[in-house]
Amino acid sequence: MGAYLVRRLLLVIPTLFGIIAINFAVIQLAPGGPVEQAIAELKGHGAALSSRITGAGSDVQSAGSYRGAQGIDPAIIAQIKKVFGFDKPPLERFRDMIVGYLRFDFGRSFYRDATVLQLIEQKMPVSVSLGLWSTLLIYLVSIPLGIAKAVRDGSRFDVATSAVVLVAYAVPSFLFAILLVVLFAGGSFVQWFPLRGLTSEGFASFSLWGKICDYLWHIVLPTVALVVGGFASLTILVKNSFLEEIRKNYVVTARAKGAGERRVLYGHVFRNAILLVVAGFPQAFISLLFSSALLVEIIFSLDGLGLLGFESAIRRDYPVIFGTLYLFTLLGLVMQIVGDMLYTVVDPRIDFDARR
Repeated sequence: MGAYLVRRLLLVIPTLFGIIAINFAVIQLAPGGPVEQAIAELKGHGAALSSRITGAGSDVQSAGSYRGAQGIDPAIIAQIKKVFGFDKPPLERFRDMIVGYLRFDFGRSFYRDATVLQLIEQKMPVSVSLGLWSTLLIYLVSIPLGIAKAVRDGSRFDVATSAVVLVAYAVPSFLFAILLVVLFAGGSFVQWFPLRGLTSEGFASFSLWGKICDYLWHIVLPTVALVVGGFASLTILVKNSFLEEIRKNYVVTARAKGAGERRVLYGHVFRNAILLVVAGFPQAFISLLFSSALLVEIIFSLDGLGLLGFESAIRRDYPVIFGTLYLFTLLGLVMQIVGDMLYTVVDPRIDFDARR
C-alpha cells in the first residue's frame, strides 16, 4: 500500500502542472482580458479607471488620456499592462506564477483589495457548509433508499420511488430552490425560513445554542435544494450495485446454506455493493462543493466560492481564477487518493500493491 501511495502522490505533480499549463494557454487566447477591459473602460469611464489603477500602485492619471480620434496614449496602455502584469512575455508570467504557487503565494485580485488566499478564506465557510451538509444528507437518503429499491425490485414501492427519483433527477437544484423560496421564504405563502446569508444580524451576540439554531435555520433551504437535486443519481447507483451483487453465485450459495435474507444482505452483499459508493464520497463532496452551488448561492444570497469563481471568470480576474483552480485541483487529486484509501477500509482484501 505504501508504494502505491507514493506513486499516486508523485503523479499529482505532473497532473497538476499539466492542468494549470493547459488552462493558462487557453486563457491567453480568450478575448476581452483585463487589459482590453481596462482600455474599454478608459474610453468610456476614465475617472473610474483612474481610481482603480491608482489603487493598484500606478502613477498614471487617466483624466485626459483618451484623446478622441487620436486614441489612447501608448504610455497609458503600457502602464495598464504593467499594472496587470502583462508587460512580461507569457512564458515568463507562467514561470513566475508557478514559482509563487509552490510557496502558496497566489497574488492579489485585480479588482478586489485582497489576496487570493484571503478571498478563499472569506468564501470557504459558505461553500463548505453547503457541500458538507448536502453530501452527508444525500448519502444518508440515497443508501437506504437504494437498498430498499434493490430488495423490492419491481414492487409498487420500487415503481413509486422511481417516479420520485426521476422527477428529482429532471428538476435542477436552482429551480427547486426557487420553489422553496416561493413556498417557505416569504415568496407567496409562508415565511418560515430566512432568505439571505448563513446568519442573522447580531449573530455574534447570540449564545452558543442560539448560534447553532440560527445557523441551521439559515442552511435548511439551500441544503434541501441541493439534496433534492443530487440524491437521484446516487440512489440509482446504489440500487444497481446491490442488484448486481444479489444476482451473483455467492449469494445463491449463502442462501442454499440456510443464511437468512438479512444476513445475506448485510453480511455478504453490503460490503461488496457499497464499495464504489462509499469510496466515492470524497470526490462527491469536492464535486458538490465547487461545481453545483452557484445558482443556489445566488438565489439565497450566499457569498461562496461558486459566486467568487463566476464573478472572477466574467471580469477576467486571472489571479483568482488560477489560484482557485490550483487549490481546488490539488484538493481534488488528493481526494481521489483518499477515495482509493477508503477502498481498503471498506474491503481489506483489496491490495493496490499487488496490481501490475
